[in-house]
Amino acid sequence: MPAATDKFTGDLRSLIRDVPDFPKQGILFRDVTPLLKHGPAFRRCVERLCEVISTTQPAVIAGIESRGFIFGAAAATMLGVGFLPMRKPGKLPWKTRQQRYQLEYGSDGIEIHEDAVAAGARVALVDDLLATGGTAAAACRLLQDLGAEVVLAAFVVELAGLNGRAQIAKVPVDSLIIYP
Repeated sequence: MPAATDKFTGDLRSLIRDVPDFPKQGILFRDVTPLLKHGPAFRRCVERLCEVISTTQPAVIAGIESRGFIFGAAAATMLGVGFLPMRKPGKLPWKTRQQRYQLEYGSDGIEIHEDAVAAGARVALVDDLLATGGTAAAACRLLQDLGAEVVLAAFVVELAGLNGRAQIAKVPVDSLIIYP
């Protein structure tokens, strides 16, 4: 266990790196990699996610590929609940359901195993970033189509100016770091 002196007391935002023109020209990418490599800050970030998530009493956490796996699995472990991977098409080995969606720079899809969650299960959705909301909305629809109750969508970073919350307006949203 880290010593108490290893507690991160700084601003998590200070560990988010801006990468201009990635993945294409005109996009300002908010990179969480520096936060992930700083052990005490990563731990504090997951603790803060858990503080928010625990109030919703989920049975399981669903994480969106790929950085949502990192934060979601860590939070699920700390909270003692299960974890559901939501992946890009063709990556899951069992029968799946798929939802297509638009990104700010193209289109994509997301899949989940069709037996991933029981009807009525309380699910918290976790990802690293909320931008336009397309990925999160697709993930929520998939979970709801399986009969789950999406009780929260939690993000490390939110780009508020892209209005992603509007895409998932019926689901409570919490973000640790919000950029205008």
